[in-house]
Amino acid sequence: MSYQHSLWKIIPDVVNPTILKKQNRLKKWEYGYNKDYDFIVISKTGEIGEIIEIQNLRIALPTIVKTYKRSGKKEEQYWEQFEYAKELKRIKNRFEWEKYSIEFREKWWDYIDEEFKRRDEGFWFYNKGVSTYITGTHYMYLQWSKIDIGAPDYRASNRLFFIFWEACKADDRCYGMCYLKNRRSGFSFMSSAELVNKATISSDSRYGILSKSGADAKKMFTDKVVPISVNYPFFFKPIQDGMDRPKTELAYRVPASKLTRRKLEVNEELRELEGLDTTIDWKNTGDNSYDGEKLQILAHDESGKWERPDNIKNNWKVTKTCLRLGRKIVGKCMMGSTSNSLGKGGQNFKDIYYGSDVTKRNKNGQTKEGLYSLFIPMEWNYEGFIDIYGQPIFDNPIKPVKGIDGQPIEIGVIEHWNNEVEGLKTDPDSLNEYYRQFPRSEQHAFRDETIDSLFNLQKIYEQIDHNEYANNSIKVTQGNFQWENEWRDSNVIFVPNSKGKFFISWVPPKTIQNNVIVRNGVKYPGNEHIGAFGCDSYDISGTVDGRGSKGSLHGLTKFSMEDAPPNHFFLEYIARPQTAEMFFEDMLMAIHFYGMPILVENNKPRLLYHLKRRGYRGFSMNRPDKVWNKLSITEREVGGIPNSSEDIKQAHAAAIESYIDQYVGFKNDSHGDLYFQRTLEDWATFNINNRTKHDASISSGLALMACNKHRYRPVHRRISEPISLGIKTYDNTGEISKINK
Repeated sequence: MSYQHSLWKIIPDVVNPTILKKQNRLKKWEYGYNKDYDFIVISKTGEIGEIIEIQNLRIALPTIVKTYKRSGKKEEQYWEQFEYAKELKRIKNRFEWEKYSIEFREKWWDYIDEEFKRRDEGFWFYNKGVSTYITGTHYMYLQWSKIDIGAPDYRASNRLFFIFWEACKADDRCYGMCYLKNRRSGFSFMSSAELVNKATISSDSRYGILSKSGADAKKMFTDKVVPISVNYPFFFKPIQDGMDRPKTELAYRVPASKLTRRKLEVNEELRELEGLDTTIDWKNTGDNSYDGEKLQILAHDESGKWERPDNIKNNWKVTKTCLRLGRKIVGKCMMGSTSNSLGKGGQNFKDIYYGSDVTKRNKNGQTKEGLYSLFIPMEWNYEGFIDIYGQPIFDNPIKPVKGIDGQPIEIGVIEHWNNEVEGLKTDPDSLNEYYRQFPRSEQHAFRDETIDSLFNLQKIYEQIDHNEYANNSIKVTQGNFQWENEWRDSNVIFVPNSKGKFFISWVPPKTIQNNVIVRNGVKYPGNEHIGAFGCDSYDISGTVDGRGSKGSLHGLTKFSMEDAPPNHFFLEYIARPQTAEMFFEDMLMAIHFYGMPILVENNKPRLLYHLKRRGYRGFSMNRPDKVWNKLSITEREVGGIPNSSEDIKQAHAAAIESYIDQYVGFKNDSHGDLYFQRTLEDWATFNINNRTKHDASISSGLALMACNKHRYRPVHRRISEPISLGIKTYDNTGEISKINK
């Protein structure tokens, strides 16, 4: 099966064709977020064409205009840097330009005009017969930026990166991007190019650089930013104050926004161009770097590698204020990095990344962190596997393909990556490091070190990988439970829904669905012999910060003679509905549908009281480690198990550990059947001393304890002691009997 990407897609029919044609004719499409159609217009011409979606962000591209064609042959159409005329190359600054004759300058006015236009509006070129758009920033990077290898390569992945970045700039709700990348993806050079591009057309502005250390930030400035600036053509280069190659600050003293063709046509005195103070500089790494400054763009490099005492989350809280005036966002952040292990800065970067999900916004339309997250899998940007058209070679080619480096590509990047992974499987830590450096999924990027995990990380990640690449998602159905005909306490039905809160991989046969037994007015589970649930509940609908931990439910089968897979986690629920009562009803419907008991942590007892009030006390399990007469009054009333006991904590963790060893990962030529990725990821980072963050681990462990309750029953030990009955015994050996003592 050939590789199928999901990185981006075209969204058809977003705008009615008649309306689209009319708006384009009138040039009515404004640059920025369009609330009516929920997309971001990055066109500067008032016209739009295709609507594409990159990581759930809808972006309206410009309409196709005159497209550059390198060759009439499709096979010879690809990006190639345009040659810079030797006559112009000799000119180092605008003052030298002004010394040339008017005839000479008139000869190049159209060329300079066109370069300014491409810089602003972007550029269209034919790439193997396809009219392809790149943003103005991307054009400046390809055409005018000098990097370590000379001229940058055109890559399809970088095209998507710059389109996404342009959308971040255009959207007035957004503070920038959080880019989760693979190693050597070119982010440092691309962000450096953008700093120079924007700084040379901005007045009275400041641009900053941060990295995992001050030395790294300085290196990015001296080795990337400065060379790009130095190699700009004279008509893009403002007057620079100070050294040609500064070490700490690059200062432009002329407003490049006024450096237009008109400025180049006439000899103006230097004094007319004075007054700009636009700078690019770098800062040492720290929580308060750039505190109090107003920034136009902040390049935030190696953000996933900030180690203690430096904290990227604390820094971002401070730096975010440098990009706004009141409610108005006036600057943007380009944050990008691979991730360290979670304990070495990776967790903080992970939190920022997932807090930048464009599908999760507050009422102001902003993500939690204010940024927009972007992940481009390694197969899109792995050196040695990109052809001359900038396209990645995913699958093994029928015949060798010419790479962008001139070398033949004989196998696809997917097989190459799999071979690397296979060779590292005996070394879990090296394997996880490779995953972090060259991730094919977000989960790969945030792999942790096995030494820091309570459980067997190798097995957990084996299962995660198997689920991802065996397309086990088709074995899981998402949806919600609801009462049949909206009649409470009747029968429950499951309704598939792509936005549902429940994920299920098995349902019981209809003959035993809703198997509820009523005795003396109390409802009991009829399928207790098949399995049980574990639940981590909550009591309060809302929290001060609006977040709070989520409610979590897991269902697990045990060995039985019924038509059910043994020792199989069949249900996962990790959510926080708008009210606690909605959560309680979700729990009740699930246990009713499956007819199985539930073991709940009783430190937050509202769910337990809800079950009793509705007549379901028979479903609520008592703690398995105590007999009835040893339970507290509350435990006898509503059931449940405490979370404060150290013995319970240890038993809970041991239950998960045992299950992982037996049923997770690769064993006996096959993989386990746990298909819930969120649960596996939660196990991977579980901390027994800080359990509050691990809702999935709590509920799944309780489900294991519920299904194996016999293991936790108290043992009644009988002590045998001899009892004297006053009867003497005799030793009759020998000739005379003797009394035994």
